[in-house]
Amino acid sequence: MTGQNRVALSADAGVWTLTLDDPDRRNCLDMELCAELGAAVETVAADVDARVLLVTGAGKAFCAGADLPALFGDSSRTVAQTRTHLHRVYDSFLRIRDLPIPTVAAVQGPAIGAGLNLAMSCDVRIAGPRASFAATFSKIGLHPGGGCTWFLVDTLGTQQAMAILLGGGAVEGEAAVRAGLALKLADDPLARAQELAGQWAKLDPELARDIKTSVRTARNGGFDAALELESWAQASASTKPEIQATVDRFRRS
Repeated sequence: MTGQNRVALSADAGVWTLTLDDPDRRNCLDMELCAELGAAVETVAADVDARVLLVTGAGKAFCAGADLPALFGDSSRTVAQTRTHLHRVYDSFLRIRDLPIPTVAAVQGPAIGAGLNLAMSCDVRIAGPRASFAATFSKIGLHPGGGCTWFLVDTLGTQQAMAILLGGGAVEGEAAVRAGLALKLADDPLARAQELAGQWAKLDPELARDIKTSVRTARNGGFDAALELESWAQASASTKPEIQATVDRFRRS
């Protein structure tokens, strides 16, 4: 574990675990925590042996969102200055999306506002019985930020995203799974996320990264782009010992 104060970071067999560790403040994001979060993600990005990143929060909340006074309390700032400030906050968690390795969030409690965005920045989310995915911006007179609109439209579609964003609503438990905000509901989401991370870490790292790239390409680039990438990645994987051993077993059967 590193010597960082409010973000705990550890690695085991290629699985990095990043824990927001400020439970008394429900892991809310102020500038210091954002700086630690961003540095932690960069540490994972720099590790050539990293296979999977698991993100979670200590205590009852996954992340209660942004520290509002820290982000919006300086009324002397211009809109342009506040926007620049916000982009630094956004970058601290959105850089998780840039990681080429699979990422999974263990959401054991509320993920609110920026905390929702942090969870949605991961490829997969495992929700606990007390998990809540909440976009409460409009309830406090604030426009959504940090990619929230994109995340919800991408996951829920325009109609449900519009309803949640206008109403400042939350999606909990099984409803979050049915809506696609979480993959599974688990009594111990951290244990289930660790199980998944361990399975993924056993894959050939190049295969895991190529699958992640293919999924993104399928969503953003359309069928032809996805097919082109698949043909390259499948041809590349076919040269590896694991598939060749399977081919040999077919030949002998």
